[in-house]
Amino acid sequence: MTTATTDIPGYAFLRFVLDSLIEDHDLLVIEPSIDDLGILLTVQVSERDMGKLIGKSGQTVQALRTLLRIIGGNTSQRINMKILEPQKAA
Repeated sequence: MTTATTDIPGYAFLRFVLDSLIEDHDLLVIEPSIDDLGILLTVQVSERDMGKLIGKSGQTVQALRTLLRIIGGNTSQRINMKILEPQKAA
């Protein structure tokens, strides 16, 4: 069974918010994975957009995680977000 990324709860929401938030859209990567624990959305952005994603004292990322939990509650699934360190330019 193949699931389109747009069918994964929270994916379209997170893509929309991050597209609105960051500047380097071509470096935005959201990789969904589904397992027994629920849905994991792994996010990677450019180094200069990392501060915007995290926010002051982590408030932005905490708000996104809270909203993803609400979306997951509405679909009876657990949704988590993991942020990867940005790739360093060589």
